[in-house]
Amino acid sequence: QVQLVESGGGSVQAGGSLSLSCTASGDIFSISIMGWYRQAPGSQRELVATASKIGRQNYADFVKGRFTISRDNAKNTVYLQMNSLKPEDTAVYYCAAEFIGGMLERAANFRSWGRGTQVTVSS
Repeated sequence: QVQLVESGGGSVQAGGSLSLSCTASGDIFSISIMGWYRQAPGSQRELVATASKIGRQNYADFVKGRFTISRDNAKNTVYLQMNSLKPEDTAVYYCAAEFIGGMLERAANFRSWGRGTQVTVSS
């Protein structure tokens, strides 16, 4: 079993930056891919970015060039640096781990989730 604890987030004006972090504990040896999803009110949870244990990264098109995911395997932590934030980036951001296979874009293919952290971008 894996526990994920997120930190960071908050409120910022459009064009600003925020950073998120997520630390895993528990059965960390089962973690190959960690990532970030987000969910806005009335919307489905959607993939933001993922990072594998060997450094392979994957981004949703809507964050390419603005967000950067990184991972510190020694600290069992994944980070998300968010720059040039837009009001449409407003959502609850969730850390995900324990990928069971299939499409990364499918939230159901991750077994462990953090509680989420709110990101609000005002215009």
